[in-house]
Amino acid sequence: MTMANVKTGGAASHGGHGHGHHPAPAAAQQISDYFVRIGCDPLTEAFAKRSFSPPWRGSRPVDSDDVGAVFERILATPRTETAVAYVHVPFCQTHCLFCGFYQNVWRAEAGPAYVDDVLAELAARSGTPLIASAPIDAVYIGGGTPSALAADDLARLVEGLRRYLPLTGDCEITLEGRAFGFDPAKAAKVADAGVTRLSIGVQTFSTQVRRRLGRKLAGPEVQSFLADLVALGRTAVVCDLIYGLPGQTDETWGSDIATVDQLGLDGVTLYALNMFPGGPMARAIEKGKLAAPATPSLQARAYAEAVERLAGLGWLQVSQSHLVRSVRELNRYNAAIKRGVACLPFGAGAGGQAHGYRWRNVIDIAQRRDMIAQHREPVEGLALVPADHAAHAMIAAGLEAGRLDLAAVETLRPGFRAAVAPLLANWAAAGLGELCGDGFRPNHAGAFWISNLTSGLSAGLQSATQADPSACCASL
Repeated sequence: MTMANVKTGGAASHGGHGHGHHPAPAAAQQISDYFVRIGCDPLTEAFAKRSFSPPWRGSRPVDSDDVGAVFERILATPRTETAVAYVHVPFCQTHCLFCGFYQNVWRAEAGPAYVDDVLAELAARSGTPLIASAPIDAVYIGGGTPSALAADDLARLVEGLRRYLPLTGDCEITLEGRAFGFDPAKAAKVADAGVTRLSIGVQTFSTQVRRRLGRKLAGPEVQSFLADLVALGRTAVVCDLIYGLPGQTDETWGSDIATVDQLGLDGVTLYALNMFPGGPMARAIEKGKLAAPATPSLQARAYAEAVERLAGLGWLQVSQSHLVRSVRELNRYNAAIKRGVACLPFGAGAGGQAHGYRWRNVIDIAQRRDMIAQHREPVEGLALVPADHAAHAMIAAGLEAGRLDLAAVETLRPGFRAAVAPLLANWAAAGLGELCGDGFRPNHAGAFWISNLTSGLSAGLQSATQADPSACCASL
């Protein structure tokens, strides 16, 4: 899988991607926890570590006896706004050390049957009001490693999406993948089927660092593959890079940035390494088989250096982690997820949200097939989202886009501006951004610590809610 599913400070630990469980109730956040010492270096010293404040924190699980009836109502309720869709392909050729979501080893013989499953799901759901009532303007085929599927199976899958879903004429269809097991012929095949965007998980071009991560191809091989995709000219081509990897140096990171620019890619996403406790990378570090990853302060410098260098080369920063250099790179799906739009999930392990609820498709493929055969809904983790979910999404999306609209959040949660005014004044004085009318603009330092800023402002939502607890989450 690429880091789109595991990034910190971005969306995609997000409602559409992946297969995260509902977290246990967390202790109430305090605004005071997020004040920054005036006079410190805001880029490297604002916070001791990066925090994470998911928009689903505080979700209320639906009682198991009610799941079927509630989910049926969700499917039967029309949408009034455009949505996005997420298709999960839960297979990987290898278990990369940085990944916390590995599920199934890839076997070529599993591909056709899995695509059949997803096509059957699309056909069965296509007529429901949830799906059919309004357009879908972005689809993300993620994983896992979707590009591991055979070219014909990928084409069948994309053609099925276009046949069964109410896609807009300019719908962005992203296929996530890796260079290993992919080639220009397969890329041309999926472009013929309707894929408009290829997102390749590179992480680094350094062969030495790649080998330590469990990546199969050497850096030059990945560069050659990306150059071929760009030369093909059929889709937007973007890649992911990770900073803070064990063994990564200033030189290798600088080389990665230069390579991305030289390849002529349409976009690049820069992710900080997210260590999973108990995961393969953490175990390798504990056993001394792998060097410790970079500290937050070193990650901060790497982030700021990359953003500044790419901006100087003509790249446009459109979100905290994403930069573009071409008008055809829309990044539509990821931007929509940040805004909290409805996400319609298909495939084992896909997560989605709509009508004030979030859920995950059962990830075990055999169990999922059995449940469908028994005419049971193959979903789990169905929960009512928190009362301030929309306001939280507005905060996260605003910070990601570079300007938080305080007045807009205030319309959703009266009292918010007053609750966070001292915090925002502190951040401005500490050098994390600037207040501008009814807005707050994070600078490079604020952007690096975006997850902490989101957490602090979420604490402000909690404070405003406690002052006016009358609002509650809408349900079907």
